[in-house]
Order: sequence, then C-alpha cells, then structure tokens
Amino acid sequence: MKTFPLIAIALFLAVAGQAQTSFEQRLQAITSSQGVPAQAAAVRAKDPVNYVIRVEWKEPKADPKSLEVLTAEGNFNLDTIQKASVKINDNDIPVTLKFSGTLKELSEQKGQLQLFLGRTVPYVTGTFNNGSNSRSSSYSQMSVGLNSTFVVTFGKPAVIQADENGEISVLVKRVKD
Repeated sequence: MKTFPLIAIALFLAVAGQAQTSFEQRLQAITSSQGVPAQAAAVRAKDPVNYVIRVEWKEPKADPKSLEVLTAEGNFNLDTIQKASVKINDNDIPVTLKFSGTLKELSEQKGQLQLFLGRTVPYVTGTFNNGSNSRSSSYSQMSVGLNSTFVVTFGKPAVIQADENGEISVLVKRVKD
C-alpha cells in the first residue's frame, strides 16, 4: 500500500524531468548566441524606414497633378480639397480628394501597396424655379476612384490606371537618413 504513492511520485518526477529537458532544448533552439531570442534579434536588425508615396495623374489638355505622402510601413490616409471646384448655380462646389492605403515591405527592393485614390464629384439631382425667372438646382456628391493592390519596386514609377481620360502613376521611394 505504501509503495503505490512512492511509485506515483517517482513516475511524476520522471515525466516532469523529461518535460523540463524538452523545454530547455526548445528554448536553446530559439535563443541566439548573445542570449537574445532569435525573433527579437531579427526585429532589431531591421531598422524602421520612411517612404515617400507619390501619385501623379495626367488629364488630356491639362497640367499633370500630383500629391506626396510620407509614411512608414503600415496604414496612411489623406483627405483634402482640390483647387478646382465645380460650378452649380454660380456656386463653387468643392471637390474632395481621398488617398488612403497600406504599405508593406516585401524586401529591400519591393513592397506591396494597397491603395484607394478617389474624389467626390458633385452632380445635379434636380432643378426648380426660384420664382423670379431664375432656376436653381439641388445637387449631391458621389465618391469615385480606384481601389487596388499591387507590388511596387522602390524608386521605379508604375502606371496603375490609363484610359482616354488620362493616366495615373505611383512612385514609392525609401527615404534614406
């Protein structure tokens, strides 16, 4: 009767000792020679980098337009108003521009860029008499644009959209300190 608890304790110690040896082997496998976990050393080895993302669009019979955003790897978002506006009933209606996305570095030379480039465009939804021989219009705005994901080579421009209305190109450059 007294031997059963002794056998149970001996069995428990044997299993615990085996588990500890296995744990130590796994710990040594992921530890670098400096005593720092290998994953932490890899993270420290990669210094953070800034990027300039330049988008340029060319329309027929107009000067090229562009915008630039400085960002690190990850998300970016820009909402702004364009200089040009749309006239409705002698009123200037602003056109907004939205540029957002995510940049992920794949290597020192390439990255994956997911982006949305668009704008709001006002349009007339109805017209009515104003009473004194003049007409007024009601309007609304809709968002139009390009949503795409692609691989870029840092420092090399890429045409991401082209049609009879013009073309849009993107250039992503790594910023050196």
